[in-house]
Amino acid sequence: MRDSDLGGVVRRIAVRTDDFRLSFHLMRELKRRKCDFVMLSLGDNWGDVLLTSPEEASDGEIPATEDTIEISVERAIQAAKGLDTAVQLVFGIDPGPRPGIAWLADGKVIGNAQLEQIDSIAEHILGLSSAVKHQRMSVKVGDGAPLIRDRIINQLILNGIETLQVDEYKTSIGSRMKAHLHAATRIALVGGSRVYNLRELHPTDGDLKEIQRQSRILSSGNLTISTELARMVAFGELSIEDAIKRA
Repeated sequence: MRDSDLGGVVRRIAVRTDDFRLSFHLMRELKRRKCDFVMLSLGDNWGDVLLTSPEEASDGEIPATEDTIEISVERAIQAAKGLDTAVQLVFGIDPGPRPGIAWLADGKVIGNAQLEQIDSIAEHILGLSSAVKHQRMSVKVGDGAPLIRDRIINQLILNGIETLQVDEYKTSIGSRMKAHLHAATRIALVGGSRVYNLRELHPTDGDLKEIQRQSRILSSGNLTISTELARMVAFGELSIEDAIKRA
C-alpha cells in the first residue's frame, strides 16, 4: 500500500484463499485502489490484515465474496491504516449516469469510486459505511443532473440516511481529469441544505432522449429503447439493462 495514496500505513494487507475467482477479484480491486499487497499460499501465516473467503476466515480476518469485493477491500484498507472508528462519515455524490462517490472520515478523504449505475447507490453507501464504525453519517448530493439527483435523494431518504443537497457551483473549480471523483470530493467537503422529503420525478424530453442514447451505447448500437421504456427507467421502475431486454 502506498503512503501517498492512503495517508500512512500501519499494517500490511495480504490475500489468502483457495478460491481462484475470489483471489482474482480481490487482486484486481486492490490494484485499482493502488494498494501494495501480498499473495499468500494456503499454509502461510500472516499477522497483519488478511482478506480471505468466509469459509476460510478466522477471528480478525476479513471475509470477502464476489458480491462484497469493494466493501471487503475498503475494510482492509481502513484496518491497514488503523482507522476503525470515526465520529462522522460524510459521503459526497456527483450525480450522473455513472455517479462519482467520495467518502470522508472526520474530514479526511479515505476513498472514492465511480459507479456504473445509480439503482443501488444507497445500498452501496451503506455497505461502504460498514467498514468504519461511526457515530453519525450523512450524504451530500450535488444539485446537477436533476432527475438523477432526485432519484438518488429518494433512495437515500427511503433508507433512512441523512441527506443534504449541495450547490455544485461551489465545487466547480478543479482538474477535468477524473472530474466526477474530484467533484464528489468537493461536494463532500462543502456545506449543504438538509433534504427531508421525497422528490417528485419529472423527466424531461431531454432526460428520456439521454436514456435512449445510453441504451444504444449499452446495446453496441443494436437498438434504441422506446420512449415508454425510457420513461420507466427514468422513474426507476426498470434498470436500463432490463429495458434493453424488453425492447
